[in-house]
Amino acid sequence: MSDRKDLILEEVRKYHQEASPQREFVPGTTEIWPSGAVLDEADRAALVEAALEMRIAAGRSSRKFESAFARRLKRRKAHLTNSGSSANLLAVSALTSHLLEDRRLRPGDEVITVAAGFPTTVNPILQNGLVPVFVDVDLATYNATADRVAAAIGPRTRAIILAHALGNPFEVAEIAQLAEDHDLFLIEDNCDAVGSLYDGKLTGSFGDMTTVSFYPAHHLTMGEGGCVLTSNLALARIVESLRDWGRDCWCEPGENDRCLKRFTYQMGDLPAGYDHKYIFSHVGYNLKATDIQAALGLTQLGKLDSFIEARKRNWRRLREGLDGVPGLLLPEATERSEPSWFGFVLTVDPEAPFKRAELVDFLEDRKIGTRRLFAGNLTRHPAYTDQPHRVVGELTNSDIITEHTFWIGVYPALTDEMLDYVTTSIKEFVAARG
Repeated sequence: MSDRKDLILEEVRKYHQEASPQREFVPGTTEIWPSGAVLDEADRAALVEAALEMRIAAGRSSRKFESAFARRLKRRKAHLTNSGSSANLLAVSALTSHLLEDRRLRPGDEVITVAAGFPTTVNPILQNGLVPVFVDVDLATYNATADRVAAAIGPRTRAIILAHALGNPFEVAEIAQLAEDHDLFLIEDNCDAVGSLYDGKLTGSFGDMTTVSFYPAHHLTMGEGGCVLTSNLALARIVESLRDWGRDCWCEPGENDRCLKRFTYQMGDLPAGYDHKYIFSHVGYNLKATDIQAALGLTQLGKLDSFIEARKRNWRRLREGLDGVPGLLLPEATERSEPSWFGFVLTVDPEAPFKRAELVDFLEDRKIGTRRLFAGNLTRHPAYTDQPHRVVGELTNSDIITEHTFWIGVYPALTDEMLDYVTTSIKEFVAARG
């Protein structure tokens, strides 16, 4: 049977080579995506091997990935989820657990975040009956600053959740210190920033919890998937319970009585000896990933260093190629940081002789893919206009982002030829508009 599987996997690798030939780049015809997965024959073989072994639920590969990824991000525990959005939901929901006693967040408590970002950083705040407190960002880094966060702390502030924008770290050491000084929880949304450094330390290793996404646009992919990481074992246990239906038991679905006390618990108003596998201590969810996803994650994880270096290299090439182009505000790395970039963000100067929409249309016509900086100012979206929230300061830069900002790709599949075509196209557009 093993020999047959080896033959099948060898054929899968050959199939990948045949199905994924190198294609010549044709300017204006070949699409230049802003993001995407980079998949090789090892990834395809890993998926097929997991399918051949019928590992259709979370199991061996999931546990192996969680352990390896926790080590990589310098955290004690990692819990796979079915998406990065679910990871954020679990992280925020964990802060409302009764197991945290007096530190638990309660309805009406406030959580500081940014207005210019992706909705799933904010949605779990509202979904848990909490109140988002929105602050503005800088236009150079597209991140909130420690000063802005400090100004937003009020009597009901209990937590901070911020994303490292497009891989560029926010002032995470300073904000982590603010959180400690004010007895606040800090969640780092690290979905765009795996491998980024601040003060020489990995982003995702500063806060009480961190979240990651494995959607195809991100640094690693499982197709879908995400992860919650923490070094706080109490929070890790809460996250696991919430992810796994809210049950109190920590045995894997296929395990029985690992704790040797399965039939000796008495909890709530249940009879003594009620099966611990069916005792529920949280109002939870089912947000697990599968071993097929984790098998892909493991092969992707082995390529993470090369992916990060390619993203950095591609970002530098765009930054150097566009330096000095009039009418464009170019991005800057946060001081004392070394970003693992997700994208290359551009803001058209409001005083420029052209509009963002005109430049975007020009690039899209040339098959150069663009994306907005996610939602722009979330407070202007219909989903949030009637939701409870507080705004601290003016959201001037968030509004500029809404009107004038977009980003282009730096992901590893982009070649120098593609990137040079992007910079040449932008320069040509700007020069034509004087």
